[in-house]
Amino acid sequence: MAFSSLRAFVDFLEERRQLIRVRESVDPRLEIAEIADRMMKSPGGGKALLFENVKGARFPVLINALGSRERMAWALGVERFEALADEIAQLAKTTPPASWTQKIRMLPKLAKFASYMPKAIKSGACQECTIDPPDLTEIPILTCWPMDAGPFITFAYVVTKDPTSGVRNVGIYRMQVYDKQTTGMHWQIHKVGARHYQYYKERGERMPVAACIGGDPILTWCGCAPLPDGLDEFMVAGLLRKKAVELVPCKTVPLEVPAECDFVIEGYVDPNVPLRVEGPFGDHTGYYSLAEPYPAFHVTAITHRRDPVYFTTIVGKPPMEDGWMGKAVERLSLPLLKMTFPEIADINLPVEACFHNLAIIAIKKQYPGHAHKIMHSLWGTGQLMFSKTIVVVDHDVDVQNVGEVVWRVSNNIDPRRDVVFTEGPVDALDHSAPRPLIGSKMGIDGTRKWREEGHPREWPPDIVMDGETKKRVNALWERIFSNSSRKLPQPTTN
Repeated sequence: MAFSSLRAFVDFLEERRQLIRVRESVDPRLEIAEIADRMMKSPGGGKALLFENVKGARFPVLINALGSRERMAWALGVERFEALADEIAQLAKTTPPASWTQKIRMLPKLAKFASYMPKAIKSGACQECTIDPPDLTEIPILTCWPMDAGPFITFAYVVTKDPTSGVRNVGIYRMQVYDKQTTGMHWQIHKVGARHYQYYKERGERMPVAACIGGDPILTWCGCAPLPDGLDEFMVAGLLRKKAVELVPCKTVPLEVPAECDFVIEGYVDPNVPLRVEGPFGDHTGYYSLAEPYPAFHVTAITHRRDPVYFTTIVGKPPMEDGWMGKAVERLSLPLLKMTFPEIADINLPVEACFHNLAIIAIKKQYPGHAHKIMHSLWGTGQLMFSKTIVVVDHDVDVQNVGEVVWRVSNNIDPRRDVVFTEGPVDALDHSAPRPLIGSKMGIDGTRKWREEGHPREWPPDIVMDGETKKRVNALWERIFSNSSRKLPQPTTN
């Protein structure tokens, strides 16, 4: 499923009774954020909110559109994450054809994939209207929290290119609004945008940048997904939505942007001028990230659809909307992770731990020290390098059930033997690290211990009722409790 516009997604959510239109006059400074925060923390993530009467603005504001498991799955074009994860797993298992016959048979599939690649067109809806001269105050950009340094654009997917290879990157970076034509560009040192900035700095050249807002919501998700380095996010969006992303050339910078997005903010970053103080900002950790120097983005053009919706979010103490975006990343990354580590059965990056603070991994243990091998391997793998704590358990543990994980780990560890420490990179927002960007990591081996791992005692078996007794009680259950007024647990099948 591909949504032709953000408006189409809004209509889809409304048809499924997952959208509330807010017609009361609401202030973009703090009030929308407070309403959204309450909705995001309601059971299941609440509903999407479309604010149609924003004080001082002529455009509506959409927030919490991706703030539930259902809505995030719909944005990805499926009813359940698992359906897409299975598709990715099948694609990952595809082996290169060994013979000419196999190659010929692969041609229709390859042609189908080719049809999903980004497609260049001359014009699009995103350039139907122009704000001239460029004025960011025309857009209802939110001030989210009381100590924020000002309004922040939070959901723009920012397009840049490597000046040498021409390889495109799309990432979501917060942008503090300084004035009508200037924002900050929060390129953390580990991000590809920061790398491109460094390349332009070495060349002494201005860096073209385009910040896009809205369009098919899958574009926003792809902008935040930790995709492999060099993989075009617009190509991935096309593969997921089964339809190519159409791109149009920007008006003032040599970049291409999705034709159907709602707003395009074009401009440049000049690496030859001093950095500018950015922040504080109420961040996804639940704490304010403090003021630090970052590059400034200078706006040269703003274009938009005739009927644009300002797509935004807020971050703060979990659970928030971004938690469901992260869960989609977790589920869709699992089959790719298994390609490198086939012993991994499942992974849980708890929303409450802001994803990078805790990773719970279930493995099919095959040899002594296997849990330790996984810990150190994951600390060297992509964004998992930021994991402050990695907990490894056996494959039969439901890592999505944190209560079960706590029971297993607390019973299975000897702290002196099973807890390891190391050092490595940490997220730029980690305020607990004694030094910026680097800190300690902890690994916990919660698996059953083998004698070769220094456990000479016999490991006790789990308490499990025998199958015959369970079958007999299953047959008796309804007769015994059929007249009970209490809601009783249903019989288990395992």
